Amino acid sequence: MEEKKFVSFKKDEFRVREYIKNALGKGRISAVIIEYTPVGEKIKVSTSRPGLVIGRKGEKIDELTRVLKKRFKLDNPHIEIVEIMQPLLDAQLVADEIAIMLERKGSLKFKVIAYKMLQQIIKAGAQGTEITLAGKLPSDRARTWRFSHGYLKKTGEPAKLVDRAQSQATTIAGVVGVSVAILRPEVALSDQIKVDETLRQKIKMTVAELDTVKEEIKEIKETKPKKKTVKKSMPTKKSTEKTMEEKE
Repeated sequence: MEEKKFVSFKKDEFRVREYIKNALGKGRISAVIIEYTPVGEKIKVSTSRPGLVIGRKGEKIDELTRVLKKRFKLDNPHIEIVEIMQPLLDAQLVADEIAIMLERKGSLKFKVIAYKMLQQIIKAGAQGTEITLAGKLPSDRARTWRFSHGYLKKTGEPAKLVDRAQSQATTIAGVVGVSVAILRPEVALSDQIKVDETLRQKIKMTVAELDTVKEEIKEIKETKPKKKTVKKSMPTKKSTEKTMEEKE
């Protein structure tokens, strides 16, 4: 019974998230986080366009709270808007933007859209990014196209630091799946080496130390007395014949 309650609770939570995203508009919402407090439900909505989401004098927010109370039976929902300062470094906003552009311009221009978005993400300061498009592009058979640039982790513990998101574009040919992965500039990787002035000074110190060690080794070799080498003469034919006669 407890498992069924938990599953139904998570289903209701998912419906609330999807309704908020659809109500506020595709391409405007990155994430919806629901926190439960003793006072009521705290809903954090991350967006790059807070003015369009809030509306004039908070009309859209007021309407959304009324719907959440009536339809989803929330006690006291409090909606908080979190502004995203760099939308090009948010994977969900980028995926939704690509899906909207594919729906507007058509699936034939998917390469132009993907490469343009790659350039914008890298210019924004991302360490690496990858865009994957799956669908009927541009032929009748479904294919997967991958566009990548920069440094991106795919396996291991550092792969969890990569921001990933998915979206869908409904075109004339069919549904196109869009997946985006972005490695943000503030992410610190353990295996990454940054060459700065301090590292250069350390390298210079080590090179200077090596030069001094080489000079010391040369001085030691020069001061050591040279050993006299005694050349051993090889036995000639005559000497070998004399020894054979003596033995006989």
